[in-house]
Amino acid sequence: MLLTQRRIWIIFSALIAGMLLSSLDQTIVSTAMPTIVGQLGGVEHQVWLTTAYLLATTIVMPVFGKFGDVLGRRWLFLVAIALFTIASVGCAFAGDFTQLIIFRAMQGLGGGGLMILSQAIIADIVPASQRGKYLGPLGAIFGLSAVGGPLLGGFFVDHLTWQWAFYINIPIGIAAFAIAWFTLQLPNKKVTQPIDILGVVLLSAFTTCLIFFTDFGGDAAHGWDAIETWLFGIGLVVAACLFVFVESRAVDPIIPLSLFRNRTFVNATAIGLTLGLGMFSAIGFVPTFLQMSSGTSAAASGLLMLPMMVGLMGTSIASGIAISRTGRYKLFPVIGTLITAVAMVAMTTLTATTPIWLICVYLLVFGAGLGFIMQVVVLVAQNAVPAAEIGTATSTNNYFREVGASLGVAVFGTIFTTRLTDNLKDVFTGAGASASDAANATSTLDPQTLSSLPDEVRDGIVVAYADALAPVFWDLLPFIGIAFVLSLFLRQIPLSDVAGLVARGEAIGGDEAEALESAQRRGAGAAKHNEPAVSDESIPKA
Repeated sequence: MLLTQRRIWIIFSALIAGMLLSSLDQTIVSTAMPTIVGQLGGVEHQVWLTTAYLLATTIVMPVFGKFGDVLGRRWLFLVAIALFTIASVGCAFAGDFTQLIIFRAMQGLGGGGLMILSQAIIADIVPASQRGKYLGPLGAIFGLSAVGGPLLGGFFVDHLTWQWAFYINIPIGIAAFAIAWFTLQLPNKKVTQPIDILGVVLLSAFTTCLIFFTDFGGDAAHGWDAIETWLFGIGLVVAACLFVFVESRAVDPIIPLSLFRNRTFVNATAIGLTLGLGMFSAIGFVPTFLQMSSGTSAAASGLLMLPMMVGLMGTSIASGIAISRTGRYKLFPVIGTLITAVAMVAMTTLTATTPIWLICVYLLVFGAGLGFIMQVVVLVAQNAVPAAEIGTATSTNNYFREVGASLGVAVFGTIFTTRLTDNLKDVFTGAGASASDAANATSTLDPQTLSSLPDEVRDGIVVAYADALAPVFWDLLPFIGIAFVLSLFLRQIPLSDVAGLVARGEAIGGDEAEALESAQRRGAGAAKHNEPAVSDESIPKA
């Protein structure tokens, strides 16, 4: 395979399409969530709409990462797109909240594959020394989706129906599949060692038990003293111990334990874990805060996320270009965590009376901080391991970030939801409703219902949302502080100047690839004019 610059950009176009599909759906539901849970009667369970997607994404990441190293990434990428698109159809036609959660989990299976495979394929075709300027646009796609998702979700809720938040994935998914089918030409591989199926099962069991343990512990219906909560706690400890035991003896482990003896990899992964705890919690619930507490429409709350996209895209692209030019990356996570912390502190002051322009400033700063960190830690993790483990390292780094995200959304989402439910019940009972009527009104509350309520009740609901969410940002701040400390100890090591495929002997890259492609073109032109062509035997094989 000749890895020329033209081929790299063609492959990159397929990755952009896949990442857009995956990242858009992580955020499009956030603005539509109050309407969805109100119409399907699931306010007290709304955290599961996000947790189900993140849990499935987290579980499947190591699988796609390892299988990509073993089998090749092209067909896995196509499978991930197809799975995601089919699950979107299921979400659109879900008849109740339980069905919607199930199909959201199926979307997560496809979305996790798209996220991991996109990053791993970039590492396959672009050297680490030049990867920053490619990872930057991928990070910008996430930023675009972080705002475009809530914006589209708000538009659909205000002018169509919430089902359109899932209908939109269908044409995008078909287009992404077509682009990938024709442009994503990568080497296929054959399995030479037994696949670590037991490791996959145990890792999935550990992840599931971990999320259920935190969800049940923070849920008023169960709590930390419930037997079912601690059964999941025991399950995660047992699964973790068995996983380490199995991986230490597996011929080709799903997550090689040797990765955790690599100081640079561990540091970058720990930064991603702590960042995930704070980042996804904030992104997931800010649109809800804007929509219900500030009294804005769904579409307006999506527009108010625009400054965050601008900040994230700007610093993500700028840091990627700077790393490619200088070869140095340590400074960016340090700066990014400080900026994110400042924004997080500012968000603790949000109330229903906070000026819109000030909220936009907070979000701009928050996005700028994230842009300095997100793609940099992935680049550092990839650069710290051998070329044969790029996919595994990428998926493991993302896995722990998603574990953090799942924990953050589950724990802090539960704190928010529990506090909100109690506050709303107090508002309705204070307005003269019975306990049962208050509980029913709370579970079916959506923005449309809010606008039809008496002024006194509506004002009480606005205060309830503000009092429930704003303090959560204080709980998230310590994790950003930990990420800052970890960034200070991140080692600066030279970035590799060889792409993964080239390092593994699966492709020819650089000037040699360009020269060989030119020779092939001259040969094709000569054949048309019956001139001696360049023989295939004269071109080295990767």
